[in-house]
Amino acid sequence: MKTMTCSQLGGACELSHAGADANEIIHAQDRHLREVVAAGDTAHEHALREMKARWRKPVSGMKWYKKVQRDFAALPAAEAV
Repeated sequence: MKTMTCSQLGGACELSHAGADANEIIHAQDRHLREVVAAGDTAHEHALREMKARWRKPVSGMKWYKKVQRDFAALPAAEAV
């Protein structure tokens, strides 16, 4: 299990997302962005727009996705408690 913050993924806060792989963290970030913007958080609106646009622009979206994959792989594994 590893963690990445919202800001590491392009968001506006330091909320940590945990996952066994980068895809779990990406999905958690997507949910987080939708939830906080729906609740009225304007600081995350830009990141939500970028997240939605990422999948309409496959080349730049894949570039972001591969970067997150590399960043996740470079993280140390979380220690078991």
